[in-house]
Amino acid sequence: MSVPPLVVCAAAAALYAMGGWGRAGSTTRGRRWREASFYAGVLSLVIALEPPFDRLADESFAIHMAQHVVLLSIVPPLVVLGRPWPRMWMPFPTRIRRAAAREIALGRWSAPVRGASRVLTRPPVALAVLSATVGAWHVPALYDAAVRNNTVHFAEHVCYLATALLYWAPMLEVPPVRARIDHLRRAALFAGAAVPGWILALVLTFATTPLYGAYVSLQHRPGGISALADQQIAAGVMLVPGSAAFFIAFFISVYRWLEPEAVLETRPEELSWT
Repeated sequence: MSVPPLVVCAAAAALYAMGGWGRAGSTTRGRRWREASFYAGVLSLVIALEPPFDRLADESFAIHMAQHVVLLSIVPPLVVLGRPWPRMWMPFPTRIRRAAAREIALGRWSAPVRGASRVLTRPPVALAVLSATVGAWHVPALYDAAVRNNTVHFAEHVCYLATALLYWAPMLEVPPVRARIDHLRRAALFAGAAVPGWILALVLTFATTPLYGAYVSLQHRPGGISALADQQIAAGVMLVPGSAAFFIAFFISVYRWLEPEAVLETRPEELSWT
């Protein structure tokens, strides 16, 4: 049995809160915004994965698609902007933190993990992995299995959240992972992240029959709509809300690229993909 999302989110929020107690600068505006962003991301995850939303996702393809949008483009950027990685370590004893950090940084067993993380957090690789994840889980056989089997459904959500965090972490310039690239290339990568959703939305929109048997076999759907109508609404969810976060980030990157100060301050090491 998988751990309920509410338990995981409550534990994450508690660690984050305890990690911030007594730290200098706790009243700064930037600190408050980071905290608000993190807690908003955690709350969004709870809402998406707990009833009634999760129950409705079993009854409606469109609501299930909305759940995916939350996992891919709402929760990850909000959580990442909260800068949780070092802060959530702070509640643990210093001895344990140092030992864990030493093992992760220097341990032989962790060498493959370090190597994989360096590769997977390169922006083009992270984008490719995220796109492949979205495409693979929307293959009808896998999607239907996720709807009908709780274990597969859990694996689907973990894949979405993990690959989205790998993508958003370097792209948003949040320590300890950063994409050392200029703002124009960053904008292109944000736009590229929306493309798999567009392709999926077009396939769902122009399909003349429902593609997912798990939703065709339902006897009741919210609002009494047909399986095909439900599928077309799901396409709209992926096309518009599913692209919103990527294009907000795209326009911010373009704006920063056009700023004269940004051009003057660009460093040579920011012009690589690594």
